[in-house]
Amino acid sequence: MRRLLASVVTAAVLTVAGPAVGSAEAAAPCPGRLMKKVAFSTGELRVYKQGNSVCAVTLAKRPGARRSMSVSLQPRGGWTETDSGRFTRQAGPVTVHARNRCVRATGSVSGTSRATGWILC
Repeated sequence: MRRLLASVVTAAVLTVAGPAVGSAEAAAPCPGRLMKKVAFSTGELRVYKQGNSVCAVTLAKRPGARRSMSVSLQPRGGWTETDSGRFTRQAGPVTVHARNRCVRATGSVSGTSRATGWILC
């Protein structure tokens, strides 16, 4: 009986509190495994893969003021998915279906950009 009560109380506390700050669930902007990270002076481009889907996001090095940011992701032979605008923290995520196809990602923060080239082939 005590174990059951302790489990119920623990579940209630976790439900109200939500995920811990700094936990992997709270930190990951895309589902799946981090496959590529490209750092540059104003930010970072991250590419994740889960099953047949690939996801990309651009993160600002110093979140805060709104600035021009973008992220794009293209499977070889497919359409490019893009998110661009004036953001405070991140552009994206964008996701594409990339079963058995290479992808390339590009990220930009405040006019500085980097690309991955063709990856995950």
